[in-house]
Amino acid sequence: MGSRITYKQKEFLGSGWAFPVTFSVGDHQLEITRYENNIKDAIDVIMQTNLGERPMDAQFGSGLQQFFFQEMNQTLKSEIKDTVTNSLLANEPRISVLNVEVEYVDVLEGLVQVTIDYMYNQTNTRHNYVYPFYIKEGTNLK
Repeated sequence: MGSRITYKQKEFLGSGWAFPVTFSVGDHQLEITRYENNIKDAIDVIMQTNLGERPMDAQFGSGLQQFFFQEMNQTLKSEIKDTVTNSLLANEPRISVLNVEVEYVDVLEGLVQVTIDYMYNQTNTRHNYVYPFYIKEGTNLK
């Protein structure tokens, strides 16, 4: 027997609505994500949600929007890193954040790349996630 993880063993990772919310073409059923993709979608939602945006859970989200139009310096990198780490700690209990790296990819366009290294708590499996974030809101529109 190999060390393959079965779907039954992955159930703790969960399932839920795909993000963004989509429906299948043929039968118009709500698209669902499962397991690793569900956690990735949850991280997407956390990163894109502003604090206070959800009335029933005002502390949900990362609040990265507070950094729009800020000067791109070392202090900002530290603030983004702390914000991302704390928001994932508070909002995604299925993972442990191992490291967050913030890199200024394109200063003129305001592109910040946030790389999150994390581990699934129940399996100690490591993964990473890269989130592109624009400090100069709207600069990614051409």
